[in-house]
Amino acid sequence: MARIPLPTPDEMSADQRRVYDAAVSGPRGQLIGPLRAVIHSPELAARWSSLGEYLRYQTCLPPLLKELAILVTGRRWTSQIEWWVHARAAGEAGLAAAAIEAIRVGKAPQFETRDETVVYEFARQLQQQGEPDVTTYREVEQRWGVRGVVELTALVGYYTMVSMTLNSHEIPLPDGVEPPLKQLGNGLTLLPPALVSRSEKS
Repeated sequence: MARIPLPTPDEMSADQRRVYDAAVSGPRGQLIGPLRAVIHSPELAARWSSLGEYLRYQTCLPPLLKELAILVTGRRWTSQIEWWVHARAAGEAGLAAAAIEAIRVGKAPQFETRDETVVYEFARQLQQQGEPDVTTYREVEQRWGVRGVVELTALVGYYTMVSMTLNSHEIPLPDGVEPPLKQLGNGLTLLPPALVSRSEKS
């Protein structure tokens, strides 16, 4: 049960309803995540929604890599809704089921491409160390340019905010959905480095 009221569309003020209508008519198509809480501040919710749509749907990174970075973030903060939504999206975008499951249970994933390994490491290091190491940073920059490394950083930061909002207000999963994540038992939910495949070593 959420810690704050989660108004239905019929209970919303005019300002809240404008934000709601804009969100559900956009690429999200529904309102199940942090906007259910943030809508108590309609101006913040409107700006939040716009930023979130850009980062998820319009940055220069391919959908698979964006969803991977979001999964790392959701796992880092044990954010149930974030994981539930984006694990499905990552699979639909082409991320291997074995890699998704490894991240879910806190094991070292092995990816099919170097792009996936680099994005995983960037997101993991940024959240566990406060910054990515210079080698990882430069590899992201080399692959997707300055714009790419800026947008990837913003994506991780935004979904950290999403995770904290979902967790702080205890926004519930849809009825009948079991929490997909367990606490990993290592305090800060630290994720291990990715395994490097033979093709990456060669």
